[in-house]
Amino acid sequence: MTFFEPSTWEGKLFSGGWRGSAHSAPVREPATGGEIGRYGVASVDDVASAGAVAAQAQRDWELVPADAKSAILRRAGDLFTERASVMQDWLMREAGSGGGKAAFEAGLVASEFYFAAATAQMPYGQLLRSSRPRLSMARRRAVGTVGVISPFNFPGILTARSVAPALALGNAVILKPDPRTSISGGLIFAAILEEAGLPEGLFHVLPGGADVGGALVDEPSVRVISFTGSTQAGRIVGERAGRLLKRAHLELGGNNALVVLDDVDVEAAASAGAWGSFLHQGQICMTTGRHLVQERVYDEYVECLAAKAKHIPTGNPLEGAPLGPIIDAHQLAKVDAIVQDSVAAGAVLAAGGTHQDLFYDATVLADVAPGHRAFAEEIFGPVAPVTRFSSIDELVELATSSDYGLSLGILSKDAYRALELSERIPSGIVHINDQTVDDEAVAPFGGVGASGTGARFGGHEANIEAFTETQWVTVQADIARYPF
Repeated sequence: MTFFEPSTWEGKLFSGGWRGSAHSAPVREPATGGEIGRYGVASVDDVASAGAVAAQAQRDWELVPADAKSAILRRAGDLFTERASVMQDWLMREAGSGGGKAAFEAGLVASEFYFAAATAQMPYGQLLRSSRPRLSMARRRAVGTVGVISPFNFPGILTARSVAPALALGNAVILKPDPRTSISGGLIFAAILEEAGLPEGLFHVLPGGADVGGALVDEPSVRVISFTGSTQAGRIVGERAGRLLKRAHLELGGNNALVVLDDVDVEAAASAGAWGSFLHQGQICMTTGRHLVQERVYDEYVECLAAKAKHIPTGNPLEGAPLGPIIDAHQLAKVDAIVQDSVAAGAVLAAGGTHQDLFYDATVLADVAPGHRAFAEEIFGPVAPVTRFSSIDELVELATSSDYGLSLGILSKDAYRALELSERIPSGIVHINDQTVDDEAVAPFGGVGASGTGARFGGHEANIEAFTETQWVTVQADIARYPF
């Protein structure tokens, strides 16, 4: 039987196995607008049912030896590698990903599971000194059930980086993928983990809307929420979880600066800048949202960046186009409004600014000022706003004027000068002589300010901190004597 046939998942949820749903919704292909399948829509009651099943299954899973957990996760990684073409196809059709982006994402999903297999076998505590004659230690225990809410833009990676380590550390997981990417960000994970031998009841996929997300946050058995999405939605999730005394790990938006100093190779800098702004139509939290360019090379940089933008074709990713569709009409309208408002306020359209259907042309805005929407807001579209600066102090003021603090790129022939400059600009991620978009399973990932609550993804340390609780344990040979 072919892997992931529609008969497996069409109109279904994954919760205690594949089962039908009372309601279904279409899977839309943004490039064509066509319906390419139907997924089961979860209800609030489904969340409660999943919570009860997950809590029971988790108690047994936590007791499974680490090497056995690792074996299942390695098998999942192998399956994601073997089935990479299936994942890539769904990413291109459902999320509008270009072929290169889809291949990169599918590969990183596999690496997340391989890395999680190693996390399962990491040391899980430390011995503590004590003033008394006893063994004193701190050990990490699974939190229980983790709720994961993942977005549409990199649905594979942004699901895997929470699901894989949470399972590795002994937890059950209830996943609510974005409804627009319920397959590549949800149901395909269920099929892989089922085939890999994950025990039934540990992993649930419940596609749905805000009501399902809210129920997942409220569900008593869910003790940690791992959320990736917009800052606006993240504030709501964080506030709701806080009232319930739950941890919420929030990886939110960004308005990331790429700093171009005047000693650069301008052609190379513009190439990096184009990739940072236009990859996956700019629909990435790490997208280069502000190009801050020193005045001596400003005009040359704008000219070079605009030339590159004009030569990037839009179209259906399945036909080889590098720039695919915006995810939906609502998002496209937001992108276009920011561009048009910024031009009306004085920005200069150097390239693009036009669209056909959901295909928005790669756009370069020159002479962007701090008061323009294109400077102040996260655009989430293929738009490169370029702002000039003269002194380093002016640069620092521009770079730090944003509430966001996710990723920062600095381009300069003097790498150590750039590294020193980075210390003046708060950011969760810094890339010297690279653009702002990058990710690896082994690297801590997270932002500051309006970009989230810090690095709670990537690397053993961050994952263990995210998905376990600390328990203090003491052991002594005899019962302690007290004066009472």
